[in-house]
Amino acid sequence: MIATGTLAAGGQASLFLISAGVVLVLVLIGAFWFGSRRRRRAVAPPRPSEQNPAAQGREDSWQTPQERARNEEKHRYAEQ
Repeated sequence: MIATGTLAAGGQASLFLISAGVVLVLVLIGAFWFGSRRRRRAVAPPRPSEQNPAAQGREDSWQTPQERARNEEKHRYAEQ
C-alpha cells in the first residue's frame, strides 16, 4: 500500500471519531439546556409559612400538661 492510501484510511477513522465527539457534545449541551428550562418552569415548593398547618408538626407535641391547659384556654377564648 502506498503512503497516501495509508494516511487516507487512517483519516477516515479519526474523522468519524471527531464527528461523533461533536455530536456527543451537542447532545450534552442540549440536554443541559432542556433540563434547565424544565427546572425554571417547575413550581417551587411551598415555604413553611405557606404550608397547611396539618402538614406541619403538631404544636402541642412536646408540652407539659400545664402548657397544654393554657393553650386549650386560649383556643376556647379565641373561638368565642
